Amino acid sequence: MTENAKTHVILLSCGSFNPITKGHIHMFEKAREYLHKTGRFIVIGGIISPVHDSYGKPGLVPSKHRLTMCQLAVQSSDWIRVDPWECYQQTWQTTCSVLEHHRDLMKRVTGCILSNVNTPSSTPVIGQPQNQAPPIYQNHNNVTNKPTAIKLLGKVSESLGKMCCARPSMDRFTFIDENANLGPAMRYEEIELRILLLCGSDLLESFCIPGLWKDSDMEVIVGDFGIVVVPRDGVDTERIMNHSSVLRKHTENIIVVKDDMNHPMSIVSSTKSRLALQHGDGHVVEYLNQPVIDYILQTQLYITASG
Repeated sequence: MTENAKTHVILLSCGSFNPITKGHIHMFEKAREYLHKTGRFIVIGGIISPVHDSYGKPGLVPSKHRLTMCQLAVQSSDWIRVDPWECYQQTWQTTCSVLEHHRDLMKRVTGCILSNVNTPSSTPVIGQPQNQAPPIYQNHNNVTNKPTAIKLLGKVSESLGKMCCARPSMDRFTFIDENANLGPAMRYEEIELRILLLCGSDLLESFCIPGLWKDSDMEVIVGDFGIVVVPRDGVDTERIMNHSSVLRKHTENIIVVKDDMNHPMSIVSSTKSRLALQHGDGHVVEYLNQPVIDYILQTQLYITASG
């Protein structure tokens, strides 16, 4: 397939990231590698969206710490970014709402055809920060030739940096208000752009728990967006999908990353990391990036069983 014919993908991962581990980053890398190997996709960005404080999970540290740790974990990545939008809302947001927010935002700032659901969402919007950033995607050069996938990659990478990524040294996060006047946009109608939910097999398995997910949300997440699953601990994803009518119905929208090797990062978890920190286990260096460990020690997070 030509580059323009391939589906351009942004991988979005939602979760507690309490704390973010090497396993989380490995999940992004393995998903991108696999999608590229299929020859049908080009992954142009990754977004980490930590959950709101009101999620209520026991031992969940405040979002200001989780956001900073996520930023430290991806500070050397040129394609994975941290987005604070979910944490900045007044209350907890569903995964469906987070996907819709990013779909609507990317559609607005890129002008791309999004193959995801095209109906407007009711996702609440936070106001623009006081230090308002200049509009992006303005065509100052009056380019007349048709845009290419390479141009799109550059532009979207630029936008992800501006709207999703804020380094720990910054006092506040910056992102784009969906209602902001972004000026005349460069349009890329010939490029298909999709936002796919990236998850582990544990989240896929949670779809099978009665009453845990709203049926309407599952239909949107799997049917309209689609998911990329990175199996963990040798979980049989096919068996999981057979236990859910929604998953069976939308099998074509579920991409399972196949890996012949059992990579050690596939068994790393936030829970194991917290226990290692509490017990002073030196194996924590195998679970967390060093800047994240340094931040945890500096702030004394997770050192006690209470968090």
